[in-house]
Amino acid sequence: MPPHDWIVPEWQAPPHVRAISTTRRGGCSQGHYRSMNPASHVDDDVKAVNENRALLQQILGLEQPPHWLQQVHSTKIIDLDQLQHDSEADGSTTTRSGTACVVMTADCLPVLLTDREGKRIMAIHAGWRGLANGILETAVQQFSDKMEILAWLGPAIGPDMFEVGAEVVEQLSGEISAETDWYRRMPDSNKYLVDLYKLASCRLQQAGVTEVTGGGYCTFSDEKRFYSYRRQGVCGRMATVIWLDDQAGDEQTLPS
Repeated sequence: MPPHDWIVPEWQAPPHVRAISTTRRGGCSQGHYRSMNPASHVDDDVKAVNENRALLQQILGLEQPPHWLQQVHSTKIIDLDQLQHDSEADGSTTTRSGTACVVMTADCLPVLLTDREGKRIMAIHAGWRGLANGILETAVQQFSDKMEILAWLGPAIGPDMFEVGAEVVEQLSGEISAETDWYRRMPDSNKYLVDLYKLASCRLQQAGVTEVTGGGYCTFSDEKRFYSYRRQGVCGRMATVIWLDDQAGDEQTLPS
């Protein structure tokens, strides 16, 4: 039985599009990584990470493991329908049932995409560098009809906690409308607070996506539920997973 606080997206995706975002609960890691840490690159105990990954696969009822990525803050998205030996990327996509796309985050923004018929799915790791370099726009281009895309924004650092300098705001601005209030200057400071949810929504909408849901979380503030790199430094990662399940029923719920 999965922990009650794992997140099932509330969006208009068809029932055979399954998705979940884990929290820090439900695994076997200890210390800074307690407890559901599936990330192998953060110096957690290898045995614990492997057990967490196996447990996640079991809970989700997947016949094969998700395609874990080596995330490098790029705009590269791997097509899992093709034979892949390379996992250095910040997104993956598939049209195959039973193939799971996954990204790991601990303040960065996980973004899930599908179309209204659920033919293609995609998971994106959208840190500020990826957003600035256009990873969401790259993702949208892989769908044949932008107007049919559904997007869901998973847990990330909230708009009251993501403090950056003016140079980051400048890189993120790009061609975004100046009227969009996705950042604000902090009082008596040369620092700014950035709302990743508003920023991503704006970029997706400008790319042609008409339905964007999710957001409203803060990984930095909610210590019991989420890992946060900015808060902890040394910590685990949450996994945001999406897969196609031809045997799915009418409701998008987790296996019990």
